[in-house]
Amino acid sequence: MCLGIPARVIKVLGDTAIVDFGGVRREVDILLQPDVKEGDYVIVHAGAVISKLSIEEAKKILETWEEILSIMEKV
Repeated sequence: MCLGIPARVIKVLGDTAIVDFGGVRREVDILLQPDVKEGDYVIVHAGAVISKLSIEEAKKILETWEEILSIMEKV
């Protein structure tokens, strides 16, 4: 099983981009999705953008993550 994490593209730097994972920023590879641009939402796996998300999809996923994290804090 693999885990893809949603992130927002902050800046594109050639073949890489700076993305934001809810306040944590990392540089990731965009060779698999070279058409990403600032403001896009993407799924990142193993340091690479593997797909783009619509804003609606990203919001649903991020809301679900918030629910999971909230539940885990109570355990």
